[in-house]
Amino acid sequence: MIFGAWLVCGPAQAQKRVALVIGNSAYNSVPKLANPVNDAGLIGGMLRKAGFDTVDVRQDLNAPEMRKALREFGTRTRDADVAVIYYAGHGMEVDGTNYLIPTDAALETDIDVYDEALPIDRLLVSIEPAKQLRLVILDACRDNPFSKTMKRTVASRAIGRGLAKVEPTSPNTMIAFAAKAGSTASDGDSRNSPFAMALADHLPKPGLDLRKAFGFVRDDVLKSTANKQEPFVYGSLGGDDVPLVPAKPVATGPQPNPQSELRRDYELALQLGTRDGWEAFLAQYPDGFYANLAKGQLNKIGAEETRAAAEQKAKAAEQEKARLIAERAQKVEQEKAAAAAKAAEEARVAAEKQKQIEQAKAEAAERQRKAAEAAAAKALAEKQAAEKAKAELAARQAAEKAEQAAAKPAADRQLPEVENQKVAALSPGPTSTLSAAELSKSVQSELRRVGCLASSAESEWTSAAQRSLTLFNKYAGTQFDAKLASVDVLDALKAKPGRVCPLVCNFGFKADGDQCAKITCRAGYRVGDDNECEKIPEKKPVATREESRKRDQGRKEVESTAPKSEASGQIICTSTGCRPVAKGCRIVRDPRPGSAGMIQAEVCN
Repeated sequence: MIFGAWLVCGPAQAQKRVALVIGNSAYNSVPKLANPVNDAGLIGGMLRKAGFDTVDVRQDLNAPEMRKALREFGTRTRDADVAVIYYAGHGMEVDGTNYLIPTDAALETDIDVYDEALPIDRLLVSIEPAKQLRLVILDACRDNPFSKTMKRTVASRAIGRGLAKVEPTSPNTMIAFAAKAGSTASDGDSRNSPFAMALADHLPKPGLDLRKAFGFVRDDVLKSTANKQEPFVYGSLGGDDVPLVPAKPVATGPQPNPQSELRRDYELALQLGTRDGWEAFLAQYPDGFYANLAKGQLNKIGAEETRAAAEQKAKAAEQEKARLIAERAQKVEQEKAAAAAKAAEEARVAAEKQKQIEQAKAEAAERQRKAAEAAAAKALAEKQAAEKAKAELAARQAAEKAEQAAAKPAADRQLPEVENQKVAALSPGPTSTLSAAELSKSVQSELRRVGCLASSAESEWTSAAQRSLTLFNKYAGTQFDAKLASVDVLDALKAKPGRVCPLVCNFGFKADGDQCAKITCRAGYRVGDDNECEKIPEKKPVATREESRKRDQGRKEVESTAPKSEASGQIICTSTGCRPVAKGCRIVRDPRPGSAGMIQAEVCN
C-alpha cells in the first residue's frame, strides 16, 4: 500500500517549478525608483520559501543583461512544469504593444522603444516550454517619465499612459498587471509597493487557486489605495484548481504520540544527569510539564554545585588556618581565619540543606510524573476498551437485526392472522463513536450547562476546559483526569440534572438562581467591602488650610489694633508727664505770650 501511494503521489512531488525575478530601479536617464529592487527581493524570498527549485533574482539590468537573463531562463523552463516571471520597473505601451524598459534606455524618440526596450512577447516566449502553468506578473504600470520628454516622429503613433490589455494565445497562461489597462500603479509610502505586499501575502498559500489568490490581491490593493488602483489578470486556466504552491499532504493512518518522543528525551537527559543535558532538553522543550521537571533537576544540580563549592571553600579556609598556626601567625590573623572557616562551614551546611530540599522536590516531581503517565496510560486503555466494547455491541446488534430481517418473511408466511399485531422491540444502540473534536466540544457544552465553564465550547481541549473540569471534580466529588476529555466524563456530566459549580458574581452583584442580580441598597446605605449593605458614615467638618490661614490673619489684626479708650484718644505731654486728654476736651497751642506757639494746652468745653 505504501509503495502504491508513493507511485500515485510521486509525480505531484516531483513537480519542477522555476522563477525569474527582475527589479529595475537605477535608471540612467530618469529619476531612480524606490521600490522595484525591494519588491524583487520580497517576491524572490517568497518564491524560495514556497519551495521553487530555481529562483533567479536580478536587479538593475540593462538591455543586453535582460535579454541574456530571459535566454537563460528559457533554457531552464524546457523541463519545468511551472514557470513564473516577475518584473518590477518602468514599462510603456506604444501602438497597443507593451514594452519593458531596461536601466540604460534613453528613449529620446518614440521609435527608440523598438531598439532599446523589450516587448512583453519576449517574456511569453521564455516561459512557453513550461508544461502546466505559465505566469507573468508585471509591476510596471507606474507613471512613465520617458513619455514626457520623448519626441514624436509620427503624430498618429499612440503612446499609452499605462500598459495595454494582453490576451495570451497559449493555454494555461496568465498575465497579471499591477493596475488595469490604461491606468497607473502606486509605489506607496512604505518599503514595498501595495501590489508586491499583497502578492507576498496570498500567492504562497498552499492549495489556493491562482484565480482566487489574485482576487484577494485585488481586494487588498483596492483597500490600501482607497480604490485608486485595481490589479487585473488576463488569460484563462482549466476547471481544476491551479495553485502556485501545492497543498500540503494530509497525514493518514495512526499518528505518533508527541509526548512519547518528549518523554524519551526526558529519560535520556535523566540518565545523563548533567547540566548540559538538561539545558539542551530545555532548549528543545522550553514549556510544559516535562520542562518544569527539567528545571527542578537543574535546581538540584545547582544546589549540588553550590554545596561542592562551599565545601571546597571550607577546606581552603581550614588549610589557611593550619598554615597560619604552623607559621605562628599573629592572633588577629588566626581569628580572621577561624571566622572565615566558620562562615564557610555555615555556608556548606546551608548548601547541604538546600541540596536536600531540591533533591526532595525533584524526587516528588519525578513521582508525580510517573503517576501522571500511569494515569494517562490507564485512561487511554479504558478509552480503547470502551471503544472496542461499543464496536462489538454494534456488531452484535447489526447481526441480530440481520437475523430478524431474514426470519421475518418466514414468520409472515406461518402467522398470517397476526399481520396487524404491533410488536415492541429494543432499538439497537448507536454504532458510531464520537471523534476527538466532537467529544471535546460535547464535554465543554455539558460543562457550560452545569455552570463550570464560562467560555464557549470548542473542538480543542483548551486550558480553560481543563480548569472547568477540575472545578467539576471539586464540587461533584469525581476524580477525572482534567488533561483529556473522555466518554466517562461526558456520561458523568449528562447524569447531572442541574448546576454543579456555584455561581460566582462580581462585586456589587449577588447570586439569584442561575443569574447575578445587582445589589440595591436603601437611601443612606451603600455596598460595603463584604458585598453587603452598610450605613454611609456622616462626614465631620474638617478645617482646611485656607480657613486656618484666614483665622490666624484675623487674630493678628485684632491683636495689632490698639484698645479703644474712653477718652478722646489724644495724649497731652507737659513738664509733669504725659496723660490722656479728658473726654470732651481737645489740644490747642498755648496762645499765651512767651510760649512761641510751641506749648500745648488742654481746652475743655
